[in-house]
Amino acid sequence: MKVLLIRHGETTWNIEGRYQGQEDTPLSERGRKQGLLLAEALREIPIDLCISSPLQRSYQTCRFCADLHGLPVATDERLTEINHGSWEGVLAGDIAKRYPTEFALWHTQPEKVQMPDGGESLEDVRRRARAAFDEYAAKYEGKTVLVAAHDAVNKAIICDLLGLDMSHFWQIKQDNTCVNVLEYTGGTWRVVLLNSTQHLGFLFSGIEQAGL
Repeated sequence: MKVLLIRHGETTWNIEGRYQGQEDTPLSERGRKQGLLLAEALREIPIDLCISSPLQRSYQTCRFCADLHGLPVATDERLTEINHGSWEGVLAGDIAKRYPTEFALWHTQPEKVQMPDGGESLEDVRRRARAAFDEYAAKYEGKTVLVAAHDAVNKAIICDLLGLDMSHFWQIKQDNTCVNVLEYTGGTWRVVLLNSTQHLGFLFSGIEQAGL
């Protein structure tokens, strides 16, 4: 069983450095173009089914790919981005001023952060994403599944599948519309491809987004 795990295309909040979390932000014009380039790159790759976060930025990115394969897109709430609590909709610089201790901890020891005012921790994200992936592995043996999610979700599940705890979160990079290939065989997951962006015209990007 294979998972083609992708991140959504760019949004205007990505450009601004504004924390999105579970806010349902749309793709920017460049994000739509990125999604179409991704879809074209995956046109000849056999895909059996498509599953997406219900947030429109991931769903639309997945839809571009699914349309070229004549497939529907199922949604899974467990793939929704981390709930940033009261940080959602706020610029990274403003969060750093209002929550200096928590913001610094998020970028140095993210596994210790519980997002304020009802937000999630990375452990919360890891648990729900892992439950989803365990279900996919059990249900879709021999299939190739396209999964469209988000920066924090992708980082958390990749760390988990590699046996890394959430202290390694920032050691994984996920660019907009990147492709990761994960294989499940004999009870073991392995990473075959990580953060591929060749469909965008470069081997790797120098882009560092602030709203993460």
